[in-house]
Amino acid sequence: MLLVRTSLLIALAIVAATVPALADRMSFYMKNRTTRPVVVELYGQDRQMAWPGGDQVYYLEKAERKSVPIECNSGERICWGAWRYGDDRWTWGTGPDNAKACEDCCSRCMPSATETIDLSD
Repeated sequence: MLLVRTSLLIALAIVAATVPALADRMSFYMKNRTTRPVVVELYGQDRQMAWPGGDQVYYLEKAERKSVPIECNSGERICWGAWRYGDDRWTWGTGPDNAKACEDCCSRCMPSATETIDLSD
């Protein structure tokens, strides 16, 4: 009986070690305080990841607010880039394609956290 219990414990330990960790869920609350529509994209800095992904962006009409939940790895550094819809000469954060450096546009993935992206002219 002891041998069976030991074997079961070892088997459970092996299964637990091979199951991938679940991603954390956090939210980004986006506020467009500009006079024109904007688009926003989130970029994982520790791995090649973007939200919403698939060459899509989050679209916000002028004065629109939106909360966007994402799944990310705990502690992962996530930056945001935004630009006027149809005119990427006006940018915020890292801008399109995560191309610019910024100081205040990144945060760490934390379970149940909400980060605010406040865009204004």
